[in-house]
Amino acid sequence: MELAVLNASGAQTGRKVTLSEDIYNVVPNDHALYLDVKQYLANQRQGTHKAKERAEVSFSSRKLKKQKGTGGARAGSRKNPLFKGGGRIFGPRPRDYRFKLNKKLKQVARRSALTYKAKEAAISIVENLSFSKPQTKQYLQVMQALSLAAKHEMSRKTLVVVPEQNANVYLSSRNLERTKVVVAKDLNTYDILNADYLVLCEDSVAKIQEILGK
Repeated sequence: MELAVLNASGAQTGRKVTLSEDIYNVVPNDHALYLDVKQYLANQRQGTHKAKERAEVSFSSRKLKKQKGTGGARAGSRKNPLFKGGGRIFGPRPRDYRFKLNKKLKQVARRSALTYKAKEAAISIVENLSFSKPQTKQYLQVMQALSLAAKHEMSRKTLVVVPEQNANVYLSSRNLERTKVVVAKDLNTYDILNADYLVLCEDSVAKIQEILGK
């Protein structure tokens, strides 16, 4: 699969990049996609939720009434979960939601996600972006040239993949909704599927090939 390389103005440069069949044209594995996205979202959870249970509520443990003969249910203390302000039954406790996935499964998931984007014709290749200083207006102009942005905002949810850390490009995009800049080595399944369109910098293609190529 060949794609033309575009410049920052959206015009063709005359160069073409070949996307590897091993990455952008595989048989998608939907279960691998599900597991990788599930792991990504689980890893984002803080897991600091906590509710006080019966032993932790600040009430007296004195027995409220005699055990029998009142005509009502037994009540051991004011901490009873059935009373207002009592402890919660099986309340949430702090925990770690992270779980492990094999490296090869995660690679299969990323290949599957990139294949879906390729089939949807939702990938563009641009020359490496280089800004002299952080400037949102300049970043937006590039996206407008690629028909991915309106006058003052992004019109499509876009993921821009740069070959290496670029502070000026990142800071230029940070103030815009519906767009995200990631380094090729940090590309993950969730970001790919969450975006409507992928913009790959020219050198990023080789980086992705190096990481996901068979």
